Amino acid sequence: MRVTRMSRTHKGAAVGLSLAALAAGATAGAGPAVAQPKAAPAAAADCSAAYRIEQKLSTGTTWRMCWRYEAKSGLVLEKVTYQPPGETKPIRVLTSAKLAQIHVPYDDGKNEYNDITDYNFGSGLVNLAPAECPGGTIKTVKVPQAMDPQHPDVKGLCTTTRSRGHAYRMQAEGTKVYQAQGKDLLVYTVNQVGWYEYMTEWRFSDDGTVNMNVGATGSLSPFDYDAGDGRGWPIGKGATSYATSHSHNVFWRLDFGLDGSSANKIEQYDSVVSPPASGQQGPTNKTTRTPVTKELAGDAKNMRWWRVVSSIGKNKDGHARSYELVPGATTKYSGRGFTRHDVYFTEYNKCEMYASNNPLSCGTGHPKTVDKWVNGQTLKHPVAWVNVGFHHIARDEDQQPMPVHWQGFSIAPRDVTAMNPLTPSALKGENGRPDTGS
Repeated sequence: MRVTRMSRTHKGAAVGLSLAALAAGATAGAGPAVAQPKAAPAAAADCSAAYRIEQKLSTGTTWRMCWRYEAKSGLVLEKVTYQPPGETKPIRVLTSAKLAQIHVPYDDGKNEYNDITDYNFGSGLVNLAPAECPGGTIKTVKVPQAMDPQHPDVKGLCTTTRSRGHAYRMQAEGTKVYQAQGKDLLVYTVNQVGWYEYMTEWRFSDDGTVNMNVGATGSLSPFDYDAGDGRGWPIGKGATSYATSHSHNVFWRLDFGLDGSSANKIEQYDSVVSPPASGQQGPTNKTTRTPVTKELAGDAKNMRWWRVVSSIGKNKDGHARSYELVPGATTKYSGRGFTRHDVYFTEYNKCEMYASNNPLSCGTGHPKTVDKWVNGQTLKHPVAWVNVGFHHIARDEDQQPMPVHWQGFSIAPRDVTAMNPLTPSALKGENGRPDTGS
């Protein structure tokens, strides 16, 4: 149950193309491709120093971005660029990225919340202690519509670095081992909505990967308990207090702008495994590419994925730069139209900013949910909306406090650089088919 926040009463796709003609765009009979990057990468973030995040990781990669803060989505990252070793200029990855909704329906049908738009998620930013941002910096945020209007300045934005384990390992001939430990730039905030505290985490890896996660912690609501009719789980002694199960459907809104251009392309890839044909040792697997030219409500399936492709930038091998959407674990909620799909690609509209209960006026009769925005428009400036669900069936271990449960996804570079950006100098000449020595 949620009453007032201040009192914390509630703490037309084209036909598939064969994989052989995928990203390179080669023409049969053409000569070898020449490495000719088409456009200069975008410049570094051009915001003022107070709103700039810039971090060179120990492995040589630099991430740069601007940030701002709004009452609903909270932290918004803009003009995000990636500059790995060997690249002379930053490469624009994202024009903007933010949370677009946290939809929380309870299994008994009595309560349903849109935490971003109904409860001003951003205004619930909390102060972070130095121990919560080890080795990093905590920035002060002037919070719009702050829960405590007398104290709108909150020390609530952490930027720090963390190790992520092996970036790679390769056993060469003899005893030579090539290995490196990867590093991440971590940017995060904690926002309180009711009894929940949401940790919004953005991890920017030295290999160009971006991980987006939301972790829910805090407390179970003391008001949301049922009668033990199968819609909850007994918490505490015996079987008298049943915490009502519920879902957390989190949406992210990503406006890529690869290489500084909004005219990105969307492609869908599907693979089909067929039984072995006569004379073959094993099954065959054929992958096809389908250009997504119109708005799409997409569903993840086995061996299906999407990528966002730059229309102007190429790497040093002459291949178009792109980022692949890498879904995380999800539990799809079928109770609402806007939660029934895993990803939406819509044509940019400045008033379409939140996946549900969109409060901005787009004109009379304009729908309020992202699924209704998919109406056949041609994609010239695509925006990606990613939906990741978690069905929270409480357990004894959820009290007290509740351990963090995470949900999220990643975007991974695909042909952004010609080789592994962390390749050791001794292996930089090994680009293309390996020399077998025969």
